[in-house]
Amino acid sequence: MQDIKLIANKIKQAGGNLYLVGGAVRDELLGKETHDKDYCVTGITANEFQKLFPEAHIRGKSFAVFELEKQEFAMARTELKQGTGHKEFEINTNPQITIEQDLARRDITINSIAKDVLTGEIIDPFNGREDLKNKIIRATTEHFKEDPLRVYRTARFATQLGFKVEEKTIKQMQELKSELSSLSKERVFVELRKALNTEKPSIFFEVLRKANVLDIHFKEINDLIGVEQPIKYHPEGDAYNHTMLVLNMSADLTKNLEENKKLEIRFSALVHDLGKGITPKEEYPHHYGHEISGVELVKKFGNNIKVPNNWLKCGKTACREHMRGGIFNKMKPSTKVEFIERVSKSLLGLDGLQIIVICDKTSGGRPNNKEDINFENIGKKCLNEINGEYIQNKYGLNPGIEFGNKLHEERIKWMKEYLKQKNIVIEKGKLI
Repeated sequence: MQDIKLIANKIKQAGGNLYLVGGAVRDELLGKETHDKDYCVTGITANEFQKLFPEAHIRGKSFAVFELEKQEFAMARTELKQGTGHKEFEINTNPQITIEQDLARRDITINSIAKDVLTGEIIDPFNGREDLKNKIIRATTEHFKEDPLRVYRTARFATQLGFKVEEKTIKQMQELKSELSSLSKERVFVELRKALNTEKPSIFFEVLRKANVLDIHFKEINDLIGVEQPIKYHPEGDAYNHTMLVLNMSADLTKNLEENKKLEIRFSALVHDLGKGITPKEEYPHHYGHEISGVELVKKFGNNIKVPNNWLKCGKTACREHMRGGIFNKMKPSTKVEFIERVSKSLLGLDGLQIIVICDKTSGGRPNNKEDINFENIGKKCLNEINGEYIQNKYGLNPGIEFGNKLHEERIKWMKEYLKQKNIVIEKGKLI
């Protein structure tokens, strides 16, 4: 692998300069490790770069991006908006474009910093370092309003970094509202995915709400704002506030999980109460049947931003089953077994749903006992002890209808005995 300074020296000898730009500089200044590094080349043309590095792989349609040593190199450029949306730009690249001009087209000040590869000099014409220090996200220039995707990128950066978006930038985000619907579903999903993979995902939605743009791609979340709930169970306020608390708690409880599972559960937390958004106001503060009506909303919401099918499946299970999970201890044995068998077969699983229920019942410091939400352990114990091998050994049956019925019956017997023994232990504890 060529040393980046050798590459920079080659460019220098040809009359150009090489700069590290964007997120890599930002992360370096924040003391964070970064793997993806983007470089900006000034003073030479794309053809000259290609002659210097014939092994570089060329990508891009509107302008050339070179991949060299697994890093990206692009010529400094300016952009002129030609229409609406994320892609309607006229790109201009020539050797006279300065690094400062290239930085001016970028979205926010903390991403508009460059570092000269050879000298180490920091080029910061828009005071990005000061904004990093003050934990502020600010639009670099008026060019911010030329790309609607920046609305979601800004909200996502605020979420990842825990920074505050300054007021003028919030207004610029709002001014882009009419163009948001021009974005592809896939690009919106990418930003949502990154936001959900943070310590406090609610910041993403809070920023969008503040900019009054939450209703474009996240209408079902926006519809929870102002939706009353029984104050006895929800002192935290409306269904939107409740959802944000549940989402943040789910992020905390899943931080050590494998990424796909983590994101499935967090998405499920986000959508578990969508049904409350369509409850008629005359029924407030109650939301009878919201767990059923919400399933179709989960599907609609997910399809509108093209979430993966596994997310949708998990979200639907969370919506449909979270209320039952919350009253598991009050169910009769047969209902407990039906619940366990049904949820265990779902992609979300007993473990995933239990996290959702714990968050739903206890987030925001509400006085509920997490120890009472224990259907995962009980369910897995029941399923492990009363399985297909147990039925075959006891009854000599092969898989089929009778086999399935016996399996279900034996699990109910097991559950009755388990609850009986548990009550004996509890009574003994009281006597002691």
